[in-house]
Amino acid sequence: MIKKFLVSACLLFSLISFAQEGTSSPYSFYGIGDIRFKGTLENRSMAGVAVEQDSVHINLENPASYSNLKLTTFSLGGTYGTKSLKSNSGSASARRTTLDYLAVGLPLGKLGIGFGLIPYSSVGYKIESLSSEDGATNRRLSGTGGLNKVFLGAGYKIAPNFSVGADVHYNFGKIETNSLEFLTNVPIGTRELNTADLSGVNFNIGAMYQTKINKKLTAYSSLNYTVQGTLTSQNTRNIATVVYNSEFNVAVVDALADQKTETNVKLPSKISFAAGIGEAKKWLVGGKISYQKTSGQENSYNKASNVGYGRYGSVSLGGYYIPNYNSFTNYAKRIVYRGGLKYEKTGLMINSESINDMGLTLGLGLPITGSFSNINLGFELGKRGTTNANLVQENYANFSVGFSLNDKWFDKRKFN
Repeated sequence: MIKKFLVSACLLFSLISFAQEGTSSPYSFYGIGDIRFKGTLENRSMAGVAVEQDSVHINLENPASYSNLKLTTFSLGGTYGTKSLKSNSGSASARRTTLDYLAVGLPLGKLGIGFGLIPYSSVGYKIESLSSEDGATNRRLSGTGGLNKVFLGAGYKIAPNFSVGADVHYNFGKIETNSLEFLTNVPIGTRELNTADLSGVNFNIGAMYQTKINKKLTAYSSLNYTVQGTLTSQNTRNIATVVYNSEFNVAVVDALADQKTETNVKLPSKISFAAGIGEAKKWLVGGKISYQKTSGQENSYNKASNVGYGRYGSVSLGGYYIPNYNSFTNYAKRIVYRGGLKYEKTGLMINSESINDMGLTLGLGLPITGSFSNINLGFELGKRGTTNANLVQENYANFSVGFSLNDKWFDKRKFN
């Protein structure tokens, strides 16, 4: 089942990952944009908690999990998101549809292999500062693009209850920002166009451990560390005099020669620890904490004196419940019910205000009868930012759909 559309899905995802505008947040102007959640919908629906050594679902956060797979696993997910933006001076709304991940996990005995493609960050904003007074200075800012991550990793089961793993990430992408400055009722302005082509490699290592507490209960733990990496950014800046119409379509009148520079952008190290307790195939409750240094992500085109990059920290609680996973008569009892709460201190500081994110996640895992595959549905409701200090508060709602498909690829022939 997986082989029939794996190649076409990879090609489609690769094309869309370049074309999609994965965010509508003004905060994506800073750094390398909004950092996307790195994980499948199953984990996202539990606020990012992923501690169980699952045999049929791939865990993208910890490469040690690959060694626990028993079947070849193909995972694909996407999100439809709505966002309400509010400030002291006005409000707006936006919608986005994005593809979130594509991943494949291959079981090879005690060894497991995982590979795939994940959007790492997204840039997508349109900001206006307009005045009706003649001769007043106006600005229109916009940005698109982001960073994608191709990964390849392996996990190895050292003991039945202990696994380790590592993966390598190749990061690549393009960010384009456009700034138009003009005077009210004067159809001529100055446009600054910046393009950054980014690429670089970093590594991720992890370990997972579980132990029986009694006949029913098991304790789980997961440790993950992302090694600091460096992105090379090839920057091109073009400044031009332009004319524009009422719809702000611009035509270049005179342009300076392109200014080309090369800078290094740091991908900070990150450490995450998660622990949980539960009854296998019945229920699980767990928590996760993460810590990360975020300094060094600004580029030459988005430096600002009122902006700082502090330390990132997050706390999340989540879990799942299955009434009866092997019920033959009642489908609802085989559904996986998931939920979680999260709080993130993003590390971004603007006008001395910390930009934080908090949210509630819910999800359902719908089993496909006659297989170990399932369709996953998720809902996320949250708030990011603040209206203090002339900033923007974002209230968001995301609806996600994911597929986790399983098959056997490496059966040995018993008969010729």
